[in-house]
Amino acid sequence: MKIDLTDTTAGEINKALVRGRRAIGTPAVGMVLTLVIVTDEENAYDALKAANDASREHPSRTLVVIKRVSRSPRDRTSSRLDAEVRVGAEAGTGETVVLRLYGEAADHADSVVLPLLLPDAPVVVWWPVNAPLDPAKDPLGALAQRRVTDTYAAEEPVRELTARASAYTPGDTDLSWTRITPWRSMLAAALDQVTCEVKAVEVEGEEFNPSCELLAMWLADRLDVPVRRSLSSGPGLTAVRMDTSQGPIVLDRADGSLATLSIEGQPARAVALKRRDTAELIAEELRRLDPDDTYASALRYGVERLHTVPEQPAEASAEPVAEPEPVEEAAKAPAKKAAAKTAKKAPARKATAK
Repeated sequence: MKIDLTDTTAGEINKALVRGRRAIGTPAVGMVLTLVIVTDEENAYDALKAANDASREHPSRTLVVIKRVSRSPRDRTSSRLDAEVRVGAEAGTGETVVLRLYGEAADHADSVVLPLLLPDAPVVVWWPVNAPLDPAKDPLGALAQRRVTDTYAAEEPVRELTARASAYTPGDTDLSWTRITPWRSMLAAALDQVTCEVKAVEVEGEEFNPSCELLAMWLADRLDVPVRRSLSSGPGLTAVRMDTSQGPIVLDRADGSLATLSIEGQPARAVALKRRDTAELIAEELRRLDPDDTYASALRYGVERLHTVPEQPAEASAEPVAEPEPVEEAAKAPAKKAAAKTAKKAPARKATAK
């Protein structure tokens, strides 16, 4: 069921939600959280579809905030709020409200969202694109216990990781980190099967893929060993190779779905390691609302440290260096020089005598 409201208020939206629930015969509210999605018109459909799929596991009230850019200066000074209320099959297992903010209302989105939050329920804010550099200081982010960004959608993902590290606040997380959860689980399980010491690691994947950088930083932070980042054509992460005292451990995924785990002394085995869609990633993030200390530690390790090249030893001089003479030869050197002078003068004396 859909209810369209033009030039409305938060009070009218709440009344429309009650009317919608009564119309479909479900007046009771059984939702566990409020999910606020801050996006634009271009990405709203995909984000809302992912949230509706995730609501089957986490019934929630989903508020989609779309800030519309006014075309004329007169429109920018006026404020308007349009809403689309969806209940029943249109909203998964929860409720959905699409909010379109015009003019000055776009600068005060937190005031519009606040009356629509479920009482006594956690709040999660998700930016599919164009996330603020400091989510915790954003007016909407300040309302949430959990703030979800996605550095993969940034123009410069690697630099975005540096900004995320400097502005990290407990409760922040990123879908690029969520994407490597199966990789981290598989690598930890592989190391549990052998007693060994890890000496070095290589992480192979696409260029400008923040998940590859985060996995490399996590390994460097946890294992305290050198981690080398190498490039491949993808898709995404393609391989992790660990050099250990008991031989190499390799997790290789060339096609994006099925990986091969190779451990020295054991037969290679195929493991499922498919690339997950956004709905699965959001569902995973909604399972926990406490701070992710492991993510914070890996993020603070720093991309700069990961890409630091160790200093090379100075190159040897091109000119050959004379080897020192032995002590005995050095002592005989003056006598040899004197004999050479005598040998040169001898022919001259003989010629004078004739």
